[in-house]
Amino acid sequence: MTDFPTTLPTARTYPLRGGPVLRWGILAPGDIAKDFTRALHSHTDQRVEAVASRSLERAQAFAAQHGIARAYGEHAHLVNDADVDIVYVASPHSEHKRLALLAIAAGKHVLIEKPIGVTAHDAQEIHEAARAQRVFVMEGMWSRYLPQTDVMLQLVADGVLGDIRLISADFATIAPTDPHGRNYNPDLAGGSLLDLGIYPLWFSQLFLGAPDRVTTFGSLTSTGVDAQTVVVLQFESGAQSVLTTSLLHFSPERASVSGTKARIEVNPWFVVPAGFELIAPGKGDKRLSFVNDTGLEFRDGMAWEAAAVAQHIADGLTESPLHPLDFSVEVMQTMDAVRRQVGTLE
Repeated sequence: MTDFPTTLPTARTYPLRGGPVLRWGILAPGDIAKDFTRALHSHTDQRVEAVASRSLERAQAFAAQHGIARAYGEHAHLVNDADVDIVYVASPHSEHKRLALLAIAAGKHVLIEKPIGVTAHDAQEIHEAARAQRVFVMEGMWSRYLPQTDVMLQLVADGVLGDIRLISADFATIAPTDPHGRNYNPDLAGGSLLDLGIYPLWFSQLFLGAPDRVTTFGSLTSTGVDAQTVVVLQFESGAQSVLTTSLLHFSPERASVSGTKARIEVNPWFVVPAGFELIAPGKGDKRLSFVNDTGLEFRDGMAWEAAAVAQHIADGLTESPLHPLDFSVEVMQTMDAVRRQVGTLE
């Protein structure tokens, strides 16, 4: 298909219920773990069976709040729990590699909240450990499994957009300025890029692949983490991406994919379940609207990722066919180049 379509493709998402079920363990019971657990228990058949924190009291409180059977005060106890099939790493970024390797060494499947690590070297080390242990490991880039993402990729594959010439995406929010908190503390791999900017970088790489040239403009906070960054990516084809992220302001959090025949404009909060407009320019623009009518909003969208992971493992896979580990490594290689230019990575 190359002409402007009369209807949009159907999203090829994994069924939220009725498929394989995994017994999940949570490492680090913070806000993202809370929303992940709620998404699973509210919208899928998946179940969280155990949670671990360096504070037993914190793990017990999380377990009581979410109806989880077991709470541990040591991460090692959870990864050695025979009744846990897969571990979800939900810690600050600085702990992603250590906890992922701990779970992999115990023979557990692992889902690591994005970013997969702090550097591309972290990502590669996790990849190699997963391969050696023959367990399933995936970065938790849950936006890849959202309905709108699949429909957009089908439109691109069908040639509806023509040649992609420009990707734009932004993700920014005002973060608490606590120098000891995860956003501003360099020891916790703070900053906007690893926490928020990973989404625009992933979005660009999803449609255009790895860039040939990276140009970055940014500023640092008083604690030395990145505060606000603009990234321009250049590709051999002549295509470009303009990506922005910040801890200092709120942004529309929009994304667009512009081609020679049509463009896609994703509604605000492009990383969560959302709609988009497919637009063919010209007098009396042709438009088709994709509407998120699933009833799932914000981080409810992690439900699709969890259901898909369960199916991937049931199918005997050791990594995701939609978001493979090589892709995570490549995105982190771009992130490394960006962080070197902004001054937060040597």
